[in-house]
Amino acid sequence: MPTAVNVVAGDVTNFATPALVVNLFEGVTHPGGATGAVDRALDGAISALIADGEIKGKLGELTLVHTLGRVLAKRVVVAGLGKADAFDTGSVRRVSGDVARFLRRKGVMGFATIAHGAGIGGLDAGESAQAIAEGTLLGLYKFDTYRSDGNGSDNDGNGGGIEAVTIVERDAGSVSTLAAGASVGVTLAESTMLARDLVNHPANVMTPTRMADTAREVAEAVGLDLDVMDRDRMAEHGMGAFLGVAQGSEEPPKLIVLTYRGDPDNPGNNLGLVGKGITFDTGGISLKPAANMEAMKGDMAGGASVIAAMRAIGRLKPKINVTGLIAATENMPGGRAQRPGDVVTAMNGKTIEVINTDAEGRLVLADTMCYARSLGITRLVDVATLTGAMVVTLGKACTGMMGNSSELAKAISKAGDSSGERFWELPMLEDYRELIRSDVADMKNSGGRQAGSITAAMLLREFAEDADWVHLDIAGTSTATSARGHLVKGATGVPTRTLAQLAVNLAGLNGGLTCCQAH
Repeated sequence: MPTAVNVVAGDVTNFATPALVVNLFEGVTHPGGATGAVDRALDGAISALIADGEIKGKLGELTLVHTLGRVLAKRVVVAGLGKADAFDTGSVRRVSGDVARFLRRKGVMGFATIAHGAGIGGLDAGESAQAIAEGTLLGLYKFDTYRSDGNGSDNDGNGGGIEAVTIVERDAGSVSTLAAGASVGVTLAESTMLARDLVNHPANVMTPTRMADTAREVAEAVGLDLDVMDRDRMAEHGMGAFLGVAQGSEEPPKLIVLTYRGDPDNPGNNLGLVGKGITFDTGGISLKPAANMEAMKGDMAGGASVIAAMRAIGRLKPKINVTGLIAATENMPGGRAQRPGDVVTAMNGKTIEVINTDAEGRLVLADTMCYARSLGITRLVDVATLTGAMVVTLGKACTGMMGNSSELAKAISKAGDSSGERFWELPMLEDYRELIRSDVADMKNSGGRQAGSITAAMLLREFAEDADWVHLDIAGTSTATSARGHLVKGATGVPTRTLAQLAVNLAGLNGGLTCCQAH
């Protein structure tokens, strides 16, 4: 059962719950607000622990206090918020995820919390509730579909789960704002968990056909239009770059198109989200090393994030037209696979010499971007686990960003500030174009080791044409190696929440996602 997120009016010192979560900023010696009220009800127990140095308020610090009947809550967790001048919604997500897993390890089935930062922390109440919902649900995420015991274990080595979290607010007038924020947070978290599920499924299950089936389920659930293009239709459109990658696999390729019409009377108000959906990447004839190749089931993380973002957009209903396009295929070394040295022709007539068949993502994206342009889309964001070079450059701390539009790049960064997903822009200097110059075609698909992430983006630029375009390379950020805050080991779902926030922001809704109607 999914964890429910509720909001109620009430007094935390008189609220019955297995556990109550309060907070403390670093350096505070005399807690105030709700934490102060709980401290007084506990006869100064929190203040005493502060004085003893056991509670310092550092970000990530969690202290469990047994109440022994002094309040209705059986336990109180004091969560450190860190330094007040560094506090933001990202701190709330981290605290909420850490607390949820901490209490799950204790066997707690439900807990209550105050709205972190909605008082002296300076956060809007809706933003706080949204971050609590996102942090809690994403922090509790588990993927145990294939465990034969039917239960599985979480990332902390303990089964079970949290059934509900309740945000308790003394001011009844703030409850509706908190509830609206929590509702948006649930929508974004659930959508992100869909992206995580898609990536975590093994490649023998999550085929291009299964991705298309998932897109159909999403379309039916939130009211999107769906078109799934097969191999023959791709050939009719002249998508030689896409089909060159697909020809080595027995699995049929799919170009999945999800359409949300939030402003049908203004077709120019649009956004295109393009996702790489390589459901398994062997490297093709340019075969990858065997070690860790199992991770290549996640080479469709960009496509997964686009499907998930379209789900969120369909629920939040911003006033903008958004099209999600997912290029789904396998890259296999079959007898019909393309070879190094082959030349393919993309939908717009440009030719590409295939130097390395393992540089396949840019080929499927090239044709998909061409198709997006044929639909009249004027703002394009593509998302792909495109290059290992990006992991070397930026690690897992942030997503690489490149493109031809500084305005769109700034809009993505702003959306990332709200979602807590970070982006860093790399230069697109014309010098890099020389590295993909071909002797036999318009360009080649690999420029070698130099600036590998940038040269991949330089190729994609050739297919953005005159659209405003930004490329997001999530090779590092699509997975996490350990649990921390709202992230858990495995797929992260990045950048689902940023893409949804971007659509809302471009729709002209100031103040973020809580301005939207969540359904």
